[in-house]
Amino acid sequence: MSLFKGLKNWESLGFLSNSMGSEEISFGRFRFYPGQRELLRDEVPVPLHRRALDILCALAEAKGEVVSKDELMTRLWPGRIVEEGNLHVHVSALRKALDEHGEGHSLVVTVPGRGYRLANLTGLRSAQLAEGSLARQLPLPDKPSIAVMPFQNMSGDPEQEYFADGMVEEIITALSRIRWLFVIAQNSSFTYKDRAVDLKQVGRELGVRYVLEGSVRKAGDRVRITALLIEAETGAHLWADRFDGSLEAVFDLQDQVAISVAGVIEPTLRAAEMRRAVERPSRDPTAYELYLRARRANYAWEKQDYREALDRLSAVIKQAPAYGPALALSAWYHMALYGCGWTDDPEASRQRAISLARRAVSNASDDAETLGRAAYVLAACGEAIDAAAALMDRSLQINPSFADGWRWSGWLRLWAGGSPDIAIDHLERALRLDPRDPRGETSLPKGIAHFFARRLDQARTLLLLSLQENPDWVPTNRWLAACYAHLGELDEAKLIIKRLRALTPVLLPTADHWRDPEQREFYLSGLRLAMSETE
Repeated sequence: MSLFKGLKNWESLGFLSNSMGSEEISFGRFRFYPGQRELLRDEVPVPLHRRALDILCALAEAKGEVVSKDELMTRLWPGRIVEEGNLHVHVSALRKALDEHGEGHSLVVTVPGRGYRLANLTGLRSAQLAEGSLARQLPLPDKPSIAVMPFQNMSGDPEQEYFADGMVEEIITALSRIRWLFVIAQNSSFTYKDRAVDLKQVGRELGVRYVLEGSVRKAGDRVRITALLIEAETGAHLWADRFDGSLEAVFDLQDQVAISVAGVIEPTLRAAEMRRAVERPSRDPTAYELYLRARRANYAWEKQDYREALDRLSAVIKQAPAYGPALALSAWYHMALYGCGWTDDPEASRQRAISLARRAVSNASDDAETLGRAAYVLAACGEAIDAAAALMDRSLQINPSFADGWRWSGWLRLWAGGSPDIAIDHLERALRLDPRDPRGETSLPKGIAHFFARRLDQARTLLLLSLQENPDWVPTNRWLAACYAHLGELDEAKLIIKRLRALTPVLLPTADHWRDPEQREFYLSGLRLAMSETE
């Protein structure tokens, strides 16, 4: 059943007055039910294109009076400027559907200079609507949910509808790869095509928290695509952007935009969901709410936050022992405590991280984030780098728009040794997908890549940027001290070492996860040189 069946829906769209929602309209051999958008001939349904059906609804509302062309165009394309020829196309389609029975032109009459009217009306009578036909209000699913609305074709060219619709289809496909996100199918979201709708109503009827809107505008061989992410309940705008490209490779352009949109939406929705979890605390939080609160520590870069997050994750895992995302995140925090020297028993923390990461992989299925996060932990804790890289590649195959996955993949390429420029390429992909990168998670690995490539001036600039973003992060301070030392800037290196002594008792790490012996020694030798200046 169409989600648009029901009196309340049609009233909100402005097509029918209150008096029309429960009426049956007869004309010729046809009966039409506006509230249900159903046309019958001799009790047999007559298929109509959605816009032809919109025209019929508008003419039915007028009850035989003339409806001007301007009014019809405003109703069919609200807020848009289109050519009158578009209206003629859809009036002709309506007549053609009726003409199959020899009655099209006699029923939809052109009034020269004025518009159109519906003729041969033989009666208007009330028809009791079944309660089930009223607009449904669906409950929200137990995970974040989104509907991608049909994109508006702003080109005034009906032939471009295929491109706009294809763009939405690609975005829905890309978003569907994000396993923690509930994405409404295209068939449901497209029931709203070419209608002015209240997004709060859309959220209620489709049972979603977020809505993505967009438009496509073509000029010559160029096309501009805009997208806007909205929280349905509040109408708050969470993100907006535009994409320009050439129609010469139209399908490549659709893929590019879909991946870019999905890449930005994922971290945006994550942040929105975490805000909701914190702003609406409950006495008995669900496992998912505890998980979201624990994720916030990932943005804090602080020892105490990690420990508090691990307590929450322990509660989550106790409730749901096979919940892959919680297992992977718990492994991540144990790895961070080990890597920063923030634990009394580093080896126990490392082994705990490895154990949780392996459990996460076993329960990940096709969850790209869980696989990627677990792969990162295993590689960082010294496990087989080739196996970890294979897991990371699998994560990115599942979801090519996973910005964090490309960022973590850059780290793995650094740990594996070889060309630092390959790591930089993966990190740049992450930045294109998540250009805001509020946590500065790309500055540090890019700085390390330039460090290994002996581009020390570039490395220093990026490492200083990372330090500004997260001044107490132990690895950043270590790498910056080593960089200063190799540059011969020993006074600056000395200052960083003093900062490190206040942050951690472990100044010189084992660095076993840096698999290339030459690169590892270049790092450690710089750090030893910096440390010698303070002794």
